[in-house]
Amino acid sequence: MSLLSIFSLAIALFVLGVTPGPGMFATISRSLASGFVPSLGVIAGIVTGDIIFLVFAILGLSAISQAMGNFFMVVKIIGGAYLIFLGVKIWSSKPVPVQQANGKKDTKYGNYFSGLVITLSNPKVILFYCGFLPAFMDLPSLSSVDIFIATTTVAIVLSSVLMFYAYLANRARVFFSSTRSVRRMNRTAGGVMIATGVAIAAKS
Repeated sequence: MSLLSIFSLAIALFVLGVTPGPGMFATISRSLASGFVPSLGVIAGIVTGDIIFLVFAILGLSAISQAMGNFFMVVKIIGGAYLIFLGVKIWSSKPVPVQQANGKKDTKYGNYFSGLVITLSNPKVILFYCGFLPAFMDLPSLSSVDIFIATTTVAIVLSSVLMFYAYLANRARVFFSSTRSVRRMNRTAGGVMIATGVAIAAKS
């Protein structure tokens, strides 16, 4: 890959990352509800999903990914239901001051799974890797080194953008010190998570 190709990929990924979508909302919601560290599991799942689609595109499997409509529909329903479950759990959780909540442990595998499902069921991501990306990159001709560079670029750019959102959301938590304010924060984060789950499950 040339420097221009790497730069173009990074810019495209940056635009993909900053565009509002299920991944961004889920990351912010998890960071608001549980803190920065738990949101890293969601981010890791999102990045893993993107890398899977990148590999699909490089191997010329875009036709397969688009032919698996029924599979993706099942993933959407399961993923949407899981996010709704997490949202309800956050909404109904007992308000705990932020200082005490920082010591609580979250289910890291659950966070990772939710991030992965969000990406695998996101039409925008599928279109980007299997439709848009091949239009300006000769994916079949990439060498092993090129594939490594592309994968690393995906991981660095997307994780950096999402970690920035998670950091800002986590910083906002310091303003919620009373039980009432924490309850409102939980309901806001839970509501966003529920809405994201409904949007994923209902989107055709």
